[in-house]
Amino acid sequence: MASAAPHAAGTRRTALIAAGGALLMLALGFASVPLYRIFCQVTGYGGTTMRATQAEADKVPVAAGSISVRFDGNVDRGMPWKFGPEQTTQDLRIGQRKMALYRAQNLSDKPMTGVASFNVVPELAGKYFKKIQCFCFNRQTLQPGQAVDMPVIYFVDPAILTDPETKDIQQITLSYTFHISADDTANALDRAKRAG
Repeated sequence: MASAAPHAAGTRRTALIAAGGALLMLALGFASVPLYRIFCQVTGYGGTTMRATQAEADKVPVAAGSISVRFDGNVDRGMPWKFGPEQTTQDLRIGQRKMALYRAQNLSDKPMTGVASFNVVPELAGKYFKKIQCFCFNRQTLQPGQAVDMPVIYFVDPAILTDPETKDIQQITLSYTFHISADDTANALDRAKRAG
């Protein structure tokens, strides 16, 4: 009888450790996406572009080299928007600030909020592609039928010329995909439940 109590205590302790480990793994699972996003934003990993303030951009010298930037725009399946660049490519001197325009139109009969994800190809150029202003920094709400121009003000950091892995890049592709915002998806599900 006396030996059953220590065995039960050991089993309970093992169960608590296992439950604590499971909770820790669950917490790490939820934290991994924001941590990965922060890592990509800091390093430019995976073609993630960098953000620059106006003051930081003012200090960047314009270099002798030039580069071409190609623009691409898409919408996620099921999102009733038309979206794309107004100009397919721009040539610029490295370090020079440029503005590109994208145009979006809500083709539905309801207000809709979208959020844009983005990347740069080749991926190694991501840490040198700096955006000062971008529609992708915030969610965008368009009324039924509304069409708007969405600017991106950017430059390519001259440090791209001194990196052995990127110094020979001649064109960068900046690509955006608009997705229905999580809020709009939740609202659509609520409307469907009420209607059904």
